[in-house]
Amino acid sequence: MTGTKTGAPPRPATSTTSMSPSAQQVWRRVRGLLIALAILLVAGIALAAVRSGDQHGRLDPRSADPLGSRAVAELLKDRGVSTRVVTTLAEATEGTGPDTTLVVAAPNLLTFHQQRILRSAAEPSGGRTVLVSPGPPSLDVLAPGVTAATETPVAARDPRCALPAARDAGAVDIGGYRYATDAPNSDACYPTDGLPSLLRVDTPADGDTVLLGSPDLLYNERLAKQGNASLALQLLGSRPHIVWYLPSLSDPSATESGSGSGGDGTGGQEGEDGGGDESGFLDLIPSGWLWATLQLTLAAVLAAVWRSRRLGPVVAERLPVVIRASEATEGRARLYRKANARDRAASVLRTETRSRLASLLGVPPSEAHTPEALVPAVSAQLPDDSRDPRTLLFGPAPADDAALIRLTDQLDALEREVRTS
Repeated sequence: MTGTKTGAPPRPATSTTSMSPSAQQVWRRVRGLLIALAILLVAGIALAAVRSGDQHGRLDPRSADPLGSRAVAELLKDRGVSTRVVTTLAEATEGTGPDTTLVVAAPNLLTFHQQRILRSAAEPSGGRTVLVSPGPPSLDVLAPGVTAATETPVAARDPRCALPAARDAGAVDIGGYRYATDAPNSDACYPTDGLPSLLRVDTPADGDTVLLGSPDLLYNERLAKQGNASLALQLLGSRPHIVWYLPSLSDPSATESGSGSGGDGTGGQEGEDGGGDESGFLDLIPSGWLWATLQLTLAAVLAAVWRSRRLGPVVAERLPVVIRASEATEGRARLYRKANARDRAASVLRTETRSRLASLLGVPPSEAHTPEALVPAVSAQLPDDSRDPRTLLFGPAPADDAALIRLTDQLDALEREVRTS
């Protein structure tokens, strides 16, 4: 085999190189990122499931969270006072009556149109309306004649008024908005700098409106402090029924005629916290996780763009060692012999011989390995017909090493004859 150049075997058309990584290499590169994303997804779902219990929002009598109002609702229930939670204006107005206390958790969220409808239903009902932290956006309609002053911090304050409920409760945690009015028969309690944070004014039909400057005394976490529970039970439990109105942005009446009430933005925040709509899946995921997921997604996109950048032109690199063709041929022959790859060696020998013969005889390269095109051209150059070019060029693999050596010699002789003819 060492006497003939076998040449390099043809490279498979689908060979895998460093420029085209295998599936295993791709998996090793991306598995860390995929595992991190999976952990984030599982953690987000777990937190969402944990937070999806009884959370209904701030000032919600169904919520046992620190800022919910379930505790006061349970105490009122023990005293025979029923509480019904509503989230639409239609339900709130239908529930008004002389034996009902209407609690409006976020009056600043209501539009001007909603405020007018609510007042027209509550004022002549003869019941009590409790407005929780109403500000300038809602006072002109829901409590005409009352103005709001700057807010004050929530702290324990004494009543300093004649309202029986306040005198019985004593000091409570209150603050927030402070109010002023010239209405007769009103009670102004828990003042700061001369202006009260709790104001009660009479309404027609023997009803009244109570304005709380801050909602803190109704929170679960504060109900047991000071006289908060006493004041809350007396203000909300004066009638046998309570309609607890949690304004919602999904209320159809919010999109009807009348623009949204203006203001300092307090109403929007309170509406978000006090709305009674059930939270969606994304609302239950902490905002920090959403931002982290967004940042990781952006990082993944940038990494993908970086990894998929176009490669530059091929650079020719000088080999550190020059190997002669004869040495390469001998090395490959030894490898074939060690592996007993006589079929592979014979195929390489015949392929290279056919390519050279086709070039000598003018046979197109595409037909160099087709017996019907190459064999007649070779036979025409032979002086006699004693040899069969077809068997020599396209025959079976040699049975042993001796047959392989004979094949090598015969191919050399055939190529010499064609060259000299």
